[in-house]
Amino acid sequence: MKLRELLLSVLLFSFASGGALAADADKAKKQAEIKKAAQASLERFYKVKPELKAQAAKAPGYGIFTTYGISFLVGGAGGSGLAHDNKTDKDIYMNMAQASAGLQAGVGQGETLIIFKSKEGLAKFIDKGWEYSGGVSAEAGAADKSVGGGKGAASIPEADYYTLTKNGLQVGGAAQGTKFWKDGDLN
Repeated sequence: MKLRELLLSVLLFSFASGGALAADADKAKKQAEIKKAAQASLERFYKVKPELKAQAAKAPGYGIFTTYGISFLVGGAGGSGLAHDNKTDKDIYMNMAQASAGLQAGVGQGETLIIFKSKEGLAKFIDKGWEYSGGVSAEAGAADKSVGGGKGAASIPEADYYTLTKNGLQVGGAAQGTKFWKDGDLN
């Protein structure tokens, strides 16, 4: 009887361990995908505005995100990315969601680069993650090329904020709010 209980315990432990290993492998795969997308996004920003590379390297840190959204008067977008601390060389995996309202229409995939001016600004962004903005823009993107640009103000304390439209078309003016937060599964 004791042998059967021991075998059952070993079997249950094996299943539990296998599930944990699979979860760790899935987590590592998702982290690698986000890092690869973040690096590709950074390269696109650096190609469009080469001085951003030096600015990001000298900064306490930066955030880089890929978003997908749609709008017609009201809009929404979501995406993922990471905040990178240059001092510790640590990545914090994050998600984002955005809502907007105004005279706008579009559908697209975009990229956002946030370069922080202080370590406190980076820490506040990681912990609180809100951004509010408004403005007028006409942007289009296809095959990793972006044209046009927006006029407006993004408000993340102690940071410079840049966007590119990777694929799609966005036209109009709107007020918007964006929430960034740490990904509980990937950190």
